Amino acid sequence: MKTLILSLAYVLCFVTLVISKPAEKYTDKYDTINLEEILENRRLLLPFVKCLLEQDKCSAEGKELKSHIQEALENYCGKCTDAQKKGTRVVISHFINNEPDFWNQLTTKYDPQKKYVAKYEEQLKSIKA
Repeated sequence: MKTLILSLAYVLCFVTLVISKPAEKYTDKYDTINLEEILENRRLLLPFVKCLLEQDKCSAEGKELKSHIQEALENYCGKCTDAQKKGTRVVISHFINNEPDFWNQLTTKYDPQKKYVAKYEEQLKSIKA
């Protein structure tokens, strides 16, 4: 009987761990998007910014980004693929250095107390996107 109870306990613990385990990485479905092209073209950039600020509809790519942006910011892109980490640095650097109004609006929305963005700002101010 004691062995049966211990076996059930182990099975329940295993099932709980499997069910509650978060995804290791975000989807890499959009990792090949040409970020430079978007950042250099306001007609392409504005829809993403408006999506993130909830001022307009979102494309599929925008929805995916928006669904993870808060978590990625808080865990310093811990679930990002290598391409997403690189892309994040490029995009944040671009906003800090070239689009400070957008950067301020986005940080106000996603990190109003600037608990997380301070790290990015110091690292990326000197990098030109």
